Amino acid sequence: MPHVESGLFTFVGATTENPSFEVNSALLSRAAVYVLQPLTTDDLRQIVASAQDLQALPAIEPKAIDRLVAYADGDARRLLNTLETLAVSATQEKRAEITDVWLLKVLGERMRRYDKGGEQFYDTISALHKSVRGSDPDAALYWLVRMLDGGADPRYMARRLIRMASEDIGLADPRALRLALDAAEVYERLGTPEGELALAECVVYLAVAPKSNAVYKAFNEAKAFVKQDGTRPVPMHLRNAPTKLMKELDYSKGYRYAHDEADAFAAGERYLPDGMAAPGFYKPVQRGLEIKIADKLRALEERNQQAR
Repeated sequence: MPHVESGLFTFVGATTENPSFEVNSALLSRAAVYVLQPLTTDDLRQIVASAQDLQALPAIEPKAIDRLVAYADGDARRLLNTLETLAVSATQEKRAEITDVWLLKVLGERMRRYDKGGEQFYDTISALHKSVRGSDPDAALYWLVRMLDGGADPRYMARRLIRMASEDIGLADPRALRLALDAAEVYERLGTPEGELALAECVVYLAVAPKSNAVYKAFNEAKAFVKQDGTRPVPMHLRNAPTKLMKELDYSKGYRYAHDEADAFAAGERYLPDGMAAPGFYKPVQRGLEIKIADKLRALEERNQQAR
């Protein structure tokens, strides 16, 4: 570090990883970062044309060029390596033209460029999650298939779908979580490729389901509140009294058993610690089942107010 700062060392580096995560932050703050973007379709077509101009390749039919460019996925090195493979194979077979059918035979079922553990992986799962949250089933299916096609573990995908059901659909449609769990179980039973259809069904359902993050927000607010708040004692009427001594100390005294009350609701009863105001963590949204939940909570609060 001192030698880089003094100018004694000229530091030049290149990485396929995100430097924000992989390069020492102190060093990164003293360097200029240049982001290299994948080549465009036109750039890759120009590389193919240059190879043909050098007469290193036989003629290539347009459909085969389209497939080559898509296969390269923005990576010139991958395209050049593939062209070299095609040139050698075409020479050996004395082919005058590279057709799309022959190209598929040579390439086989190779996967597109995909980083299963780095930034591209997390960018893609982020796109899937945001597409589900944005209620776009086509986009959600596209990103799901992109990840499966790239070699992502379907079990990981199933776990993320369960997370989406909890975080973004919540009680607006409680069936979403059950469907996500069912999809994970179906995949465990069937495996690839049959089980992947259950994941696709789940993705579409999550995308079109009504959305609510009310429970997610309430849970985070409750965690933050408890973390900064003191340890409030449990009110005596809410404490358990399994022994005679505890009963003599008034544990559970005055507790109202809700099932013995009208509509199984003890109107006016308090369940928070003494002196603690109602925090209002959970705020149902006006979508899906939470519309009815909000109506019920309002009705119960009115009964509480009347009883108190």
